[in-house]
Amino acid sequence: MARLWNAPGAPFPVAAAKLAAMNKGADDAARWLAEQAKPLEHALAALVEVNSFTENVEGGRKVGAMLEELYAIEGLESRRVASSKFADHLVVSSRAPTSGAQPPIALVGHLDTVFPPGLFEGYRRDGDLARGPGVLDMKGGLVVVAWALKALAQAGALPALRLVIVADEEVGSPEGQSVIREAIEGASGALVFEAGRKNDLIITRRKGTGAVTVTAHGKAAHAGNAHKEGANALWALAKLVDRAQGLTDYARGVTVNVGKVTGGTSKNTVPDRAEALIDLRFETRADGEALVEALRKAADECAVAVQGTRIEIEGGIARLPLERTEASARLMESYGAAAKASGLGSGEAALIGGGSDASTSHAMGIASIDGLGPRGIGFHTKDEQIEVATLVLKAQALARFLASLRS
Repeated sequence: MARLWNAPGAPFPVAAAKLAAMNKGADDAARWLAEQAKPLEHALAALVEVNSFTENVEGGRKVGAMLEELYAIEGLESRRVASSKFADHLVVSSRAPTSGAQPPIALVGHLDTVFPPGLFEGYRRDGDLARGPGVLDMKGGLVVVAWALKALAQAGALPALRLVIVADEEVGSPEGQSVIREAIEGASGALVFEAGRKNDLIITRRKGTGAVTVTAHGKAAHAGNAHKEGANALWALAKLVDRAQGLTDYARGVTVNVGKVTGGTSKNTVPDRAEALIDLRFETRADGEALVEALRKAADECAVAVQGTRIEIEGGIARLPLERTEASARLMESYGAAAKASGLGSGEAALIGGGSDASTSHAMGIASIDGLGPRGIGFHTKDEQIEVATLVLKAQALARFLASLRS
């Protein structure tokens, strides 16, 4: 099968033109998967029944151990990356390829969810739907990957691959980003298994994200007897809130949201401290960097405007954006052809406002696409659900795509 290259050493098959001649391994894998609906769903239900909220380290470790068992597949080997704060991260790799083999493809996911214990629990079948924390975001995606790899192993069609499952994605992958970078260096492309969208639209663009904590310092004084001697930290912060919100530029896809403000001790005390939490979103790396710089400049100017105050800014860019490239468009086309062959949609999603680990692989210069988990709605809500039938279909699509990398 013909290859396209994403910079030196990154092949993608031109699958759209030659899909009818898919190799025997892909067909065998797809046929095997067609009979796997029950065990696939059973595995998903077991994972969902265990709470793996990011801060629930014990639950996360239990889910990690269950995933190790799911990925105990001939031709693959796994290792844990220990964490002192979260559950361990998991890296699964095909066994060392022979000299001259093609670069590995990267598969990326996460095992943590956003729901603390007791808030939204358990797996429930509801007709053609399945409900529960993580069915969509993204334990469903993890079982899709596991069964696709099981099918390929049985068919003798596993390609060179690196799979990374981090335990801290829902809080921005503060550790996971480095785990991903170390594990997938040199990969030919990256597929990320976040929630599948309506009509199976493939994600090629996500906004970058930033998180900033602003702390204004002033001088406390009695508001009646010594008002003039005080320096009002809340006033300085209020000026900055207005300036920060004014940095929003919808035409450029840049938004600033001051989401929480606290400060002061009582109405008759000049406040000596105030704090604001700010969310940043942007479409390009350059806009993200310019936004943080503009916020710092505004903070300095607002502190000068209220004599006796100073403003500190901590944080900045948390995730760079996922930007569409020629290489990621080719990767989307290639995976999309496999999706169509499996009875799925293959269109391109509009820009997504939320971040994911696809941003990490993209920042490494690796062509990246996202949203390849089962189709569903309601992620990050108690209405989280998937269309159960798409578990097998998404596994078949992935198996077909991965098998094509060997031909």
